[in-house]
Amino acid sequence: MTTRHFLSTQDWSRADLDALLAQAAAFKRTKAGRELAGKSIALLFFNPSMRTRTSFELGAFQLGGHAIVLAPGKDAWPIEFDVGAVMDGEAEEHVAEVARVLSRYVDLIGVRAFPKFQDWSVDREDRVIRTFAKYATVPVINMETITHPMQELAHILALQQHFGTSDLRGRKYVLTWTYHPKPLNTAVANSALQIATRYGMDVTLLCPTPDYVLDTRYMDFARANVAENGGSLSVSHDPDSAYRGAHVVYAKSWGALPYFGRWADEKPIRDAHKHFIVDERKMALTDGGVFSHCLPLRRNVKATDAVMDSPACIAIDEAENRLHVQKAVMAKLAS
Repeated sequence: MTTRHFLSTQDWSRADLDALLAQAAAFKRTKAGRELAGKSIALLFFNPSMRTRTSFELGAFQLGGHAIVLAPGKDAWPIEFDVGAVMDGEAEEHVAEVARVLSRYVDLIGVRAFPKFQDWSVDREDRVIRTFAKYATVPVINMETITHPMQELAHILALQQHFGTSDLRGRKYVLTWTYHPKPLNTAVANSALQIATRYGMDVTLLCPTPDYVLDTRYMDFARANVAENGGSLSVSHDPDSAYRGAHVVYAKSWGALPYFGRWADEKPIRDAHKHFIVDERKMALTDGGVFSHCLPLRRNVKATDAVMDSPACIAIDEAENRLHVQKAVMAKLAS
């Protein structure tokens, strides 16, 4: 039997996702359960975390399970991922051993590993989590790599609960780039594009220039989702036209893919588009739209205080939902 992982929502059917969301909503109503009683999960953090670590650890506890947190290279041995590598550098052990040994100890493995930001052709292979999935004999969960499927589920659950319906078709959805002083991972943007089109919304990707359009893999996923679920997909570089009539505004900062490894050349373009900030004027163009963000968010850089503190902001609801959707995924994979 092939081990079922949770690496991308695109690997799961719409019916599967709907079932996970329904279970998450149930966990939101009733916090405690026994779905993970006597079971454990190893959480490997190659990058920092606050919400992800807290919600996974707490979620496992609330379902009667136990979480073990590891930071390879800090409180655990550095790991090699290349096949055939001569391991005479920093890495002390290979993922082929790590994944198989952990599989003997625990029932689930979670991995958080950001790209290196030097060569997108390498980063897009998502090598760290995919090699864990290759060698592990227990389910592997994506806690954010070049996509963030847990954020996708939390986001959709927040929208469904805000609008009071599981049917989000016909909603105008704006996924907007926002300024950040540093180039950031495209993971949440990739994921927002995937899940918004999966749920049949009319999606506009708003970004400064064509260089900020997302990887063809995720654009193609989005087009396929539109063909299957209805809705639409468009790209805009004009904030006012994109915001006008929107029901949902979702903001994220990300670096332009063609500039990976030469960020000094990208910085002037990024710096010239600080006006992409989510502010009261733009939100007034929406059709009573809601605003959200995956967090963390730099106030008055990505979005203004007025937007963050307004009733239209559902970012805290979305952050809370991380706990519930992750419990649903863990319970499903451990069953």
